[in-house]
Amino acid sequence: MPYLLKTEPGTYSVDDLEREGETQWDGVSNPVAVRNLAGMQRGEMLVIYHTGDEKRTVGLAKVVQVNASDPKQPQVRIKFVKKTKTPRTLGEIKANRIFADSLLVRQGRLSVVPLTEAQYAWLAE
Repeated sequence: MPYLLKTEPGTYSVDDLEREGETQWDGVSNPVAVRNLAGMQRGEMLVIYHTGDEKRTVGLAKVVQVNASDPKQPQVRIKFVKKTKTPRTLGEIKANRIFADSLLVRQGRLSVVPLTEAQYAWLAE
């Protein structure tokens, strides 16, 4: 299952991930987001989304390692794949029917959001 990861670009941006190559994804505190993080599997694809003033998708990454032995603080390592060719704004996402039931739209503050394959394909274009 693909996921969308939200990040404040001033704190950690897609440029930071690209420069580092890999990182541990942490700082998640919402119980639903933590559960989503713990449910990730190695090899799953990720969409990186900048919050704040940008509110748009900016890149793609991949899960390279998951340690969910502590379900309250799962350790997920991700690897940069590429920047998106077509960044999708929050307005475009909300306007697209395939996101009507998505937690991305229904729970806007959720920082780790599962995506359907169709949602991922559209965001990854």
